[in-house]
Amino acid sequence: MNKKIIIIIAAAVLVAIIVGLSIGLYFYFKNKALNALEKSKGTAEKITEGATKGVLPSLETNPFENKPDINPADKANPIKNIKTNPFE
Repeated sequence: MNKKIIIIIAAAVLVAIIVGLSIGLYFYFKNKALNALEKSKGTAEKITEGATKGVLPSLETNPFENKPDINPADKANPIKNIKTNPFE
């Protein structure tokens, strides 16, 4: 009977140690990952700024501001400006 109790207690202690270690490792690696993520946040922004510097156009410029008039229908329709709405 004493041998069974000692085996049960040893198994319970072993399970408690394994659970404790797994919880400790979980929180250790979680904090390590969060710290690495915080450190990489600023680095990613610096890399993005360096990669796009001088490549992207200014957002205030309009590429269609000086577009050529290539639509032939605009020149061919002589009655373009006539209003035909009978309800006005």
